[in-house]
Amino acid sequence: VLVLRAPGTNCDEETAYAFEAAGGVSERVHVNRLIENPALKDRYQVLCVPGGFSYGDDIAAGRILATRLRRHLAEMVDDFVHGAGDRLVLGICNGMQVLMRLGVLTEGVGEEGATPATLTWNDHGRFEDRWVHMAVDQTPCVFLRGIERMYLPMAHAEGKFVAASEEVIDQLQEQGRLALRYCDGSRGPVQRDVLPFPANPNGAQANVAGVCDASGRVFGLMPHPERHLDPTQHPAWTRRTEQPESGDGMAMFKNAIEWFA
Repeated sequence: VLVLRAPGTNCDEETAYAFEAAGGVSERVHVNRLIENPALKDRYQVLCVPGGFSYGDDIAAGRILATRLRRHLAEMVDDFVHGAGDRLVLGICNGMQVLMRLGVLTEGVGEEGATPATLTWNDHGRFEDRWVHMAVDQTPCVFLRGIERMYLPMAHAEGKFVAASEEVIDQLQEQGRLALRYCDGSRGPVQRDVLPFPANPNGAQANVAGVCDASGRVFGLMPHPERHLDPTQHPAWTRRTEQPESGDGMAMFKNAIEWFA
């Protein structure tokens, strides 16, 4: 697993640990090192862009790192997204913002040459840090296989998913690419109508918390699965009568590693 670092990244150690705990071998690699030696990409089966504030989120969240990848490492990105070998790509929080800027999560939908969707400021205009419930929709996403519900922490200011049109939402939903949705914690079906705060913590259209590409191998989500690997990280763990074997986020990393088994 290649865990990509950049100035301002601050979740790379936890994310690398999560892949290791799931049975993988991970390396944290600075983007400058890859630019100097792009051939390093051939060592890895998974590319993960972790959370944080790459380049201080100057201009817009994830934009500078996405620009550097597009300008200097476009071949690497294309190999992971479209190349042979069934590689996987994961973007968490700032990583999802980077993948959205690159267009790899929404390619193939909307009008040609237009930006089909983006991530913008939370509805209340400030950074939000809380635990959220999510439901998995019908999806080909490799990372979400066998998962129905998750409870994870989120921490972002620019996480509101907005599509250019309802047609874009329809296309993504029909293809199973609106993979992960905020929900109210009930066991009911996934809802398209926007839920009120705090169930939907940022006002995301169709309650979208995570999006995958058409193949299901490329996935970005705004909440942090690497922050809920152990059951004791659950905010109510001391009040549970029975502890699960692991936190809700661990299943995502195990799915990634088992994909290559």
